[in-house]
Amino acid sequence: MSERRQSLYFFLIAVWVLAVGIGLRDAWPADEPRFVLVAKQMLESGDWLFPHRGHELYPDKPPLYFWLLAASQSVVGSWRWSFLLPSLVAGLVSLWLTFDLGRRLHGHRAGLWAAAAVLCTLQFVYQFKRAQIDPTLVMFTTLALYGLCRHLLLGPNWRAFWLGCFAAGLGVIAKGVGFLPLLILLPFAAMRWRRWSGLADPGTGSAWRWSVGALAFFAAIALWFAPMLILATRGGDPEHAAYLQNILFKQTATRYAEAWHHRQPVWYFLEIIALFWLPFSLAFPWLARHWRAAWRERDARVWLPLSWALLVVVFFSLSPGKRDMYILPALPAFTLAAAPWLTEVSTRVGFRRVLLAFAALLSVLLLGIGASAWFGQPKFATTLIAERGLGAEVVWLWRMLAAVGVVGLAAVAFWRTAGALQATALLLIAVWTGYGLVAHPVLDASSSSRELMRQARAIAGPDRVVGLVAWKEQNLLQAIGPVEEFGFSRSEPDQLARGIAWLQADPAQRRLLVQQSPALPCLDGSLARPVAVANRRQWLMLSADVLPTGCQPPATPIK
Repeated sequence: MSERRQSLYFFLIAVWVLAVGIGLRDAWPADEPRFVLVAKQMLESGDWLFPHRGHELYPDKPPLYFWLLAASQSVVGSWRWSFLLPSLVAGLVSLWLTFDLGRRLHGHRAGLWAAAAVLCTLQFVYQFKRAQIDPTLVMFTTLALYGLCRHLLLGPNWRAFWLGCFAAGLGVIAKGVGFLPLLILLPFAAMRWRRWSGLADPGTGSAWRWSVGALAFFAAIALWFAPMLILATRGGDPEHAAYLQNILFKQTATRYAEAWHHRQPVWYFLEIIALFWLPFSLAFPWLARHWRAAWRERDARVWLPLSWALLVVVFFSLSPGKRDMYILPALPAFTLAAAPWLTEVSTRVGFRRVLLAFAALLSVLLLGIGASAWFGQPKFATTLIAERGLGAEVVWLWRMLAAVGVVGLAAVAFWRTAGALQATALLLIAVWTGYGLVAHPVLDASSSSRELMRQARAIAGPDRVVGLVAWKEQNLLQAIGPVEEFGFSRSEPDQLARGIAWLQADPAQRRLLVQQSPALPCLDGSLARPVAVANRRQWLMLSADVLPTGCQPPATPIK
């Protein structure tokens, strides 16, 4: 098969795996509804510099990803069909950049293996089928790595270097850690000093060219930061000034050094690589020998991307706050460092046996979960149904899991050890196809809160205003008809007190949709009308004639 046809087939498979299921669901927690809501409010308000979540400013993240979401909706015209498009594009671009850089460094086959290793990784596909910032961040960090390596390993290529620096700046205004690709200059300097092989001569005497790279980096950041800074410091709005202070310090240095959530031990990312990077991580024992040899040979084409990937892991490991997707930008670099030997590793009988065992175990697990829930009532299934408010449609989820398990076991039995790669590939394609075509529509009504907000509107009536108390972003995003909210960051008792005062100001035309929460012990569920269970939460509808006692409204009524 020609190289061109191999590439075509690979990217057709990639498009299917990453795109299947788009349009079959709305935004799901934890992050998706928040980001889509912020982008939606940007489109409606025209305020592109200061993101909002409801009435409040949202200073947790820079706005570039929200701009991409809003642009996708503007082109497509439907949030349901557009909100996953930035992640899809980011995934395909990241794969192409990995392939092309691997091709230039080690040949066409090695580049294709590097991209395939990224695509087969469970965490990569899962994250790139979600509307989160991290896929876009990975696209920009991979583009930055691509440009920098084109210059440092294959150069001199100053235009590629400047592109890489500009991409790192765009990464910063997508997520603050977008500067990480520039850390590759540290191992590059050390390797130049130690005279490693494989490095290009980038023209160290051309100081002005290096300075242009710094200008490109800051120019990309300035696309948002400069106008935002001017308005925040000269506009006279104290909320904008507080936003500037928050995003510059609390959401960057403080969040890194003194994280207030997602605290994990220092070895946390080793577990993530071992489990979430399956099945690519299965190749590490065979790759270790080659990486040691490349170190002894001082091969910069292997160890420059690998050293940067290790720096990324160390950087995030030093912060007490960790989430599994933080090290995802390092994945393409790991596969590029593995690219010269992936063909050879794939032929090893030992590796194929381990890979086949992985495919068999995953198939058995999926078949066992699906069959036990389909034909019985195990605790995990009844818990899921109760927490998610699912109905009879959940049977399709169990059938899908069982069917994927059967496909996987049939592939394992047919190809056996010699065809372990084909069996695993077919299983993974089946997993993501079932996830997109079945899990998306089955879980969507509850996970997105679409059905909850439909029922809330049906109970409240078409014209009444529904006030949201202890709300989540998906409630406001999926709201039908007029709604009011009392601040997202306020405590739940404060929201309820303000909501009661608001309700009493016009009891005939207002209702409260309240999450039943331990923080609201004054709520008597027997007095309120149950609405639905969604996202593991029970929601109640309150009217003025069934207000709970003990929840005191503020002294000044909310108009």
